[in-house]
Amino acid sequence: MSSDHTDAESKVSGNQANIPARIRRELGIDDGDQLRWQIEDDGSVRVRVVQQRTGTFAEFDGYDGDDETDVTTEHDAWGVDVE
Repeated sequence: MSSDHTDAESKVSGNQANIPARIRRELGIDDGDQLRWQIEDDGSVRVRVVQQRTGTFAEFDGYDGDDETDVTTEHDAWGVDVE
């Protein structure tokens, strides 16, 4: 990707700037993703896209054990183990 030309432009409104749709599509930017900004020694700006893993169970790998479980008898209504 060359920096010798303008890929797209947007305006700042308050403290926010829009990311042009073509740039969002090309970089795969979606709602919830984060942008990390870095000012280089030469004064240029580098922006890194950090993809957001979404959902309550985004980091849950699942149960891969051999033992069968019965949530209705082993846990209360709040999901706490029944002693």
